[in-house]
Amino acid sequence: MNGGPSGFNNAPVTRAFVIACALFTVFFGIQGRFNKLGLSYQDIFQNFRLWRLIVSGFAFSSAPELMFGLYLLYYFRVFERQIGSNKYSVFILFSITVSFLFEVLTLALLKDPAMKLTSGPYGLIFASFVPFYFDIPVSTRFRVFGVHFSDKSFIYLAGLQLLISSLNRSLLPGMCGILAGSLYRPNFFRIRKAKFPEFITSFFSRLSLPSMGNPPAAPSRNVLGSIPSHAGRQAESNYPLPVPSTIEPPEDSIAMLVSMGFDRNSARQALVQARNDINAATNILLEAQPH
Repeated sequence: MNGGPSGFNNAPVTRAFVIACALFTVFFGIQGRFNKLGLSYQDIFQNFRLWRLIVSGFAFSSAPELMFGLYLLYYFRVFERQIGSNKYSVFILFSITVSFLFEVLTLALLKDPAMKLTSGPYGLIFASFVPFYFDIPVSTRFRVFGVHFSDKSFIYLAGLQLLISSLNRSLLPGMCGILAGSLYRPNFFRIRKAKFPEFITSFFSRLSLPSMGNPPAAPSRNVLGSIPSHAGRQAESNYPLPVPSTIEPPEDSIAMLVSMGFDRNSARQALVQARNDINAATNILLEAQPH
């Protein structure tokens, strides 16, 4: 299991969000103002400071939190590739907003002037663990000193490190993020069908930097149709077209290819062509990628 093709190919919103988080964190780090980040009861209910509310959604409170946070944001770009940038933008807005409301509610109930929550996009990161748990399949299992692990374990460990990085200051924002992700998943008010207008996400696509990702992928179409003629003939010889059959590719195999960043229709076509051999289907899809 991995986040799909390297770079931010087909993930312009994630790219813009990662850049914003890095810039905000570096800016406050250079000025030595990490201690001014975070939310407290006074910041919200007594000395209202709008800039802290905005910055708390982007800037991490320390360099270690920035490292683990950006790693997880980068990995979770797989969800933008799965549902598209328009719907993923809604997921970002929903996760940050709902988790922030939970944080404010907790601060209002506790009324502890000494309590200060850590800063950073914890709502989005930990909300993403909900679809990660339910929707991303395990592809590899192994044992270390008798303890069972999977390829998903490394993501969970990175999340655990981020969750306890600042102890009580980071634990509450992380839990609020998980609650936000749990509310998004049941599709209340058909929130999972909502999406931003196309011009908003195309704006993020125009912000792409040549050195920060792969070239844009070609529009989705028939897998063999996107392979150059010599590669197409080779793929056809290696993976002959199956006889017509009513057997559909397993849903978990399609989900695994989609989690690697491939288009769902192309993944299904490749599995049909490869007779449900997921390794052969992966090779077909990789050969179809533009070079």
